[in-house]
Amino acid sequence: MQEPTEEQALDQVGRRGAPAVRLDAIRKAYGQVVAVDGVDLEIAEGEFFTLLGPSGSGKTTTLRLIAGFERPDDGSIAIGGRTVADTTVCIPPHHRDVGYVAQDGALFPHLTVERNIAYGLRGLRSAAVKARVAELLDMVALPRDHGARRPHELSGGQQQRVALARALARQPALMLLDEPFSALDTGLRAATRKSVATTLTQAGVTTLLVTHDQEEALSFADQVAVMRCGRFTQVGTPGEVYLTPRDRYTAAFLGECVFLPATVGSTTADCALGRISVRGSDIHGTATVMLRPEQLSATLVGDCGDAAGAGTVIASEFLGSDVIVTIDLPGDASRRSRWESSSGSRWPAPW
Repeated sequence: MQEPTEEQALDQVGRRGAPAVRLDAIRKAYGQVVAVDGVDLEIAEGEFFTLLGPSGSGKTTTLRLIAGFERPDDGSIAIGGRTVADTTVCIPPHHRDVGYVAQDGALFPHLTVERNIAYGLRGLRSAAVKARVAELLDMVALPRDHGARRPHELSGGQQQRVALARALARQPALMLLDEPFSALDTGLRAATRKSVATTLTQAGVTTLLVTHDQEEALSFADQVAVMRCGRFTQVGTPGEVYLTPRDRYTAAFLGECVFLPATVGSTTADCALGRISVRGSDIHGTATVMLRPEQLSATLVGDCGDAAGAGTVIASEFLGSDVIVTIDLPGDASRRSRWESSSGSRWPAPW
């Protein structure tokens, strides 16, 4: 048996135990504008990872660098232990073993669903292509007779599933999703997201999703990286970044929150709400506490007999299953509280 070359041996060693994706000090600028500023990132094999941030934060540029559509100015990118880009090397996208689904699906309008999915299966016999297309249609939960349709004959959610099937056709090691659900209606977005997540889980594909939708990021991912100005403000599980954000920006971007000045002790904090329990920390004295609306509840003063934290309701939002009220508190503070609409029905209108 022929011995592997030194390069092959080193490549095999690098792949063992290597993360599916590794970014080291990646930097990308467009003229004077720095889009990605020294980003480090590791995504484990089989993991669902989300880049979350507002427009212009650098998340899509990061995705395009991984895909090979852009070349980094500094740093290196490795996929499956193999360096695909650095200051001297840039492997083209079609040699990176990566699947890509764009925001609009980017299907070929003149081709049938079957031919769209089969586009990347060149070199296979006709029977093998038909069998693989049928398998992929089943995988993305589309009827096989839809293979004869053209993209304009499908709903938005169905088009995105066809795009996913096409990206999965060559069995990529990494799937990149560039805000693929943002153009869909709210109800369809949630259903399509769940369907796509199920499909990718069954396929065992490492996945990186770019989105500006907080709910989408938290529900989809094993790990979330929040981006701002080309850098990560925090990386962690959805629970970690939502419940224990590192800074005010991250806390506010991940959802509605209430910031209150307080005097913090070992396990309690005194603020406009009265004395509340807090997690033990090294912070003592004057500080700011952060609460999520769902951590708060509101009671009519006449029902509680204790006016601590009493305020005045100045606005309400009916969200169907929930009601959110905004309450003025002493000391120019305000808070928003969320509870089930059945409880909210006790409150008189218009408040």
